[in-house]
Amino acid sequence: MSLYNLILVVLGVAILAVAWLPSLLRKYPLSYPILFVGLGAAVFSLPIGLPTPDPVQHAGFATHLTELCVTVALTGTGLKIDRKFSLHRWRTPLRLVLVLMVLSIAGFVAAAHYLAGLTLASAVLLAGTLAPTDPVLAGDVQVGKPGEGGEDNVRFALTGEAGLNDGLAFPFVHLAAVLLPAAGALGGRLLEWAWQDVLYRTGMGLLAGWLAGKALSFLIFDLPHRVRINPEAYGFVALAVTLTAYGLTELLHGYGFLAVFVAAVTLRTHERSHEYHTEMHEFTDQLERLLIVIILILFGGALVRGLLAPLTLGGAGLGLLLLLVLRPLGGLLTLGRSHLTWPERLVISGFGIRGIGSFFYLAYATQAHVFADARQLWATTGFTVLASIVLHGALATPVMDWLDRRSGRPTAAEREEEHLQELEAAEHDAAQEQRR
Repeated sequence: MSLYNLILVVLGVAILAVAWLPSLLRKYPLSYPILFVGLGAAVFSLPIGLPTPDPVQHAGFATHLTELCVTVALTGTGLKIDRKFSLHRWRTPLRLVLVLMVLSIAGFVAAAHYLAGLTLASAVLLAGTLAPTDPVLAGDVQVGKPGEGGEDNVRFALTGEAGLNDGLAFPFVHLAAVLLPAAGALGGRLLEWAWQDVLYRTGMGLLAGWLAGKALSFLIFDLPHRVRINPEAYGFVALAVTLTAYGLTELLHGYGFLAVFVAAVTLRTHERSHEYHTEMHEFTDQLERLLIVIILILFGGALVRGLLAPLTLGGAGLGLLLLLVLRPLGGLLTLGRSHLTWPERLVISGFGIRGIGSFFYLAYATQAHVFADARQLWATTGFTVLASIVLHGALATPVMDWLDRRSGRPTAAEREEEHLQELEAAEHDAAQEQRR
């Protein structure tokens, strides 16, 4: 049996399933990432000679694969937000990123260092790794396609937060490297971290993303018709937004994740009613799902090949502390005086989904620097992401349906059913017209 052909079959079946399962599972308390992790675990349990997907041994591959997935997801996330940016309109996601994320990191570092016994550098790295909520696996609690309207407060807040904090968590990952034993005074290293990793790289990410969005808007819309981009190529434009914004910003030593999201939001504000927004989003969504399939299968394989073997009781406790205590309580405190209703605050605070972004940050840090307890950090991160996939995947559909009904909105399943009925009616009318 050819191992290569077998891999092609597994990927083909998985990709077909990821195109089909989301609609099938929309009515049930189950998300498709759970199934793909299980598929990966099953495939890598077979005695067919598959190599172990070890993220420590293959840190470079893990870094670039997860980096590409998150980057593509951030483009799609920015393109589907209908709400124009302003400090007032975006106050909830900004508060979640600038206040809640910092509070969660501080609480996590204290627990990891003083209770779980991690070194300060490892505690900060683990906190920074698990700080960002995920734009990849959080589709069930995010806004819909561009131009669909009806962005409720909860979905908008969680979508905006996931887009912003994947870039803004990076300074804490760099801080962990600063805290490693090294030559030179710690004070000087901290000062360099403050102006370079916090101020310069964040500012460059915001500026480069805005400029990239403006430049691409001009190329798409403002050029004369004879040299304008062909409408059939709008999907490739989405990929261009992703690669250009990310690559240029990284070359300038800014935060590419932040730039990609800002570029997509900036691009979304130009010609808002144009159909290219939907076409670009569809392209990025399909590419994102392809990458998700690969990563989740490898994650499932890593689980059955010993990823969680170094997991300690303290590490598991840290993951549960973050998901069940720090995020929910911190969210309620952060949103205490907001305009949101209490049910909205509860849902936003509870759905801090962790995922692919956490894998990227840990792979990036352990590839660039030596952390003696790297396998323990991977075990804790893997456990936390797995717990988040199971917990939030099971709760997303019933909780969001409850919130929609309580707010007088149709549920996601009802909206999809209505959309299918409209398509069937349109097809019936077209068939009737053709017969005439």
